[in-house]
Amino acid sequence: MICCKMSALTRCLEEEASAISAAANRLNSNQVEIALELLDDCATNSAKLVISGVGKSGIVARKIAATFTSIGLMAIYLNPLDALHGDLGIVAANDVLLLLSNSGETQEILDMIPHLKKRNTKKIALVGKINSTLANCCDVVLDGSVDREVCPLNLAPTASTAVAMAIGDALAAVWMERRGISPADFAINHPAGSLGKQLTLKAIDLMIPVVRLIPLEPKTPLLEIIARLTADSVGACWVAKSKTDNFIIGLITDGDLRRALQKYEPSDWFKLVAEDLMTKDPIKIDGNILAVTAIEHMEKNRRKAVSVLPVVNQTNEFIGLLRLHDLIQAGLAGSVNT
Repeated sequence: MICCKMSALTRCLEEEASAISAAANRLNSNQVEIALELLDDCATNSAKLVISGVGKSGIVARKIAATFTSIGLMAIYLNPLDALHGDLGIVAANDVLLLLSNSGETQEILDMIPHLKKRNTKKIALVGKINSTLANCCDVVLDGSVDREVCPLNLAPTASTAVAMAIGDALAAVWMERRGISPADFAINHPAGSLGKQLTLKAIDLMIPVVRLIPLEPKTPLLEIIARLTADSVGACWVAKSKTDNFIIGLITDGDLRRALQKYEPSDWFKLVAEDLMTKDPIKIDGNILAVTAIEHMEKNRRKAVSVLPVVNQTNEFIGLLRLHDLIQAGLAGSVNT
């Protein structure tokens, strides 16, 4: 029984795939090019792509709008019924309308046409019947027809919605290629995603700022070092020539403290001062570098595990500490053995 169900499921998927493949061969290349030019003009003029559909076509329209918005072309979904009761006010002359209807005869969509013509907006029809009323009213017609639905009754929108969705995705993908959308451009609209964080977050965004970090001086005694490490609770202290100096000459981490206590006899512990414990002239990073680059700096240092990096500005002044812990919390690094 399970094998039969899986076989039926596979058949349905293959039928939808075949419908998409047939649509790819059926599309008119000239109409596609004009549609892409309209989308280019939309972006150039800082206009909107307004996408509309009813029922299942409306759901597909929402998804296409979300896709275009995420890649940098302002796109919104317009409910046809709401449009006729005031929401048409969002449509401007330079906007482009993408209208979805499998039958091409959806009355709510057709009722908008006269009002859209008054605004001189360009209209792209994505329809299942290229000789339909909607197709004849639009500037561009994209053929999204299918021979039959995957539904056994040939009634529920299945293959037709898959084709419409695929055409919308393809338009978005090709538009990205034409506009030269880069990963950095994509990340601007995805700041919370992994890629967005990697391409937007800088060291200065994640560091502990210097205002929270009181400097030690080279002759600061051990007890004061321990007190400062405990009070700051960041796992490290920075050392400057004086407490009014803005330049870092050394870094003391919790690990440096442990290693010093192992190295020296207990009788000598209270003779230790900051310059005995500190890593002199530690590796520093510019605050404007990407946080993921900071991870590379930590991983490339083979002399000892580095989990804290001093951050400096363009004049090499100390401005904060960047910890591996903060990078992990931001979702930019996995666990590292230290």
